[in-house]
Amino acid sequence: MFRISTKGRYGARLMLNLALHYQDGQKARSLKEVAEEEAISIRYLEQIIIPLRVHRLVKSLRGAGGGYALTRNPAAISLSQVLLAVEGNCCLTDCLEEGAQCPRMSSCAAYEIWKEATRIMKEYFDSVSLEDLVIIARKKSKRPVKAARRPSQSK
Repeated sequence: MFRISTKGRYGARLMLNLALHYQDGQKARSLKEVAEEEAISIRYLEQIIIPLRVHRLVKSLRGAGGGYALTRNPAAISLSQVLLAVEGNCCLTDCLEEGAQCPRMSSCAAYEIWKEATRIMKEYFDSVSLEDLVIIARKKSKRPVKAARRPSQSK
């Protein structure tokens, strides 16, 4: 059965940690703090943070109180974006990858099943935001749920 890798799961936990602290008003988190709270090796987090920065989901802040922070409100970051950054394309089979050239594609009945299952999975991950994960995490830990501060609309 399809499994999300450790990198994908830890990437989601890292982003959830940043989202929880984003909503508590804390700008940046050091990887050391996240590693301790999430019981994940700091070396592994150092590898995971790179593609999250490349995909502009997190930014680094220098100086006292520096570390990593989300680039936008948790409501504006989907689980799909996180998984794409750390896992790459989340297709169920190689033949669904962009540019795939399977000679059986036009006659393969299973291809249609894999294609639809991948679409459903991606649609679901697109529908789950980091804010949704924060709400679930707070309910499970019995911490009060705070609504994310919405960016001001004035320009």
